[in-house]
Amino acid sequence: MDNDKSDIMTDKYEVEDRQESVTEMEPLLIPEGGKLRGELADLALELTAQSTGLRRSLPDGVVKALSELVRSMNCYYSNLIEGHDTHPIDIERALNEDYSKDAKKRDLQREARAHIVVQKWIDEGGLKGKATSQKAILGIHQRFYELLPEDLLWAENPGTKERIRVIAGKLRQADVKVGRHISISPGSLPRFMRRFEDVYANSGKVDAIIASATAHHRLLWMHPFLDGNGRVARLMSYAMLRDALDKGGIWSIARGLARNKTDYLDHLGAADLPRRNDLDGRGNLSEDTLAEFAKFFLKTCIDQVAFMENLVQPEKLRDRIMIWAQEEIRADALPQKSGIILEAVLYRGELPRSQVANILNNTDRNARRITKALLERGVLTSDGPRAPLRLTFPAVLASRWMPGLYPELSG
Repeated sequence: MDNDKSDIMTDKYEVEDRQESVTEMEPLLIPEGGKLRGELADLALELTAQSTGLRRSLPDGVVKALSELVRSMNCYYSNLIEGHDTHPIDIERALNEDYSKDAKKRDLQREARAHIVVQKWIDEGGLKGKATSQKAILGIHQRFYELLPEDLLWAENPGTKERIRVIAGKLRQADVKVGRHISISPGSLPRFMRRFEDVYANSGKVDAIIASATAHHRLLWMHPFLDGNGRVARLMSYAMLRDALDKGGIWSIARGLARNKTDYLDHLGAADLPRRNDLDGRGNLSEDTLAEFAKFFLKTCIDQVAFMENLVQPEKLRDRIMIWAQEEIRADALPQKSGIILEAVLYRGELPRSQVANILNNTDRNARRITKALLERGVLTSDGPRAPLRLTFPAVLASRWMPGLYPELSG
């Protein structure tokens, strides 16, 4: 931070409360009898079936490996929506404490690492309750912003051009305008957040899946933080879908939203609109446009499950990995028979080290040599020297093993 007069702390603001009624945010759900309710319920059931099928088709060890790769993918695409392009190879380097010498690039690596740390916390049950609770939402924001470098802790007021410091896990204390939408006053946020939490507290499975979309918009409509609202909303929806679908973290909507960014932003903007007529629900805001956003959101989820399902078809995935292994063996970059171990781990999910020599029909010494080479290449991992071997999906090999997951690194 410099000493420029435009740099100000949020505690200099008097927190204004214009006494808005929480009914200004209604509806938060698509009620039974709503025009698109039946279609949304069908999409929720389709998503459940496809996501469950994908999860059950894979060994647990492969699910774990994929979930770690998808964290980087989710981070990459979520940040891309915000205009921050940090390739997963650079993200992987950041996870290994290998940061760029370029200050701007290093800050973006640290931002990406923060996103992955928070998603891992979610995956490991860190939220301890509903993702739509005020405690969870503030917790996601706090954990993310506590890990950011100083230069990324400042937001600019678009009207005054003042730079305002973002406080981790703290509701904004200033007014904000996003496009044409002027958000509710900062002093009203606590009661709107309570209403938000109460509405989404107890939902059946179908409602919970639809709510991953409607809550996504309504959180952005409130705009509770000076910065980071989009990331928090996507992580909240990720957590909601994870709870509702037990999806194992092996697919992510962020990729679909980033690839359809214009439609995503257009639907979000449309859902800000007031109720249009007597046929447009009974709330202050348009029920129709909220339902259309939910429809877009759920269809995007289904598309991403289908994408991952095609990508990890056992025979296709095996062929891609085996072709890579054969090329590496011919180039003397891997020992002979390395592909046999990779194939065994792929089909079983994990492989006890004691079985490696038998599978190879080789000596223990050669088995250890091949295992070591695969671990050093980063294509296998293990929780300890005696723990079973598991597959990993290094970012540097994603274009070969998982084509289309994200763009290749340029330059």
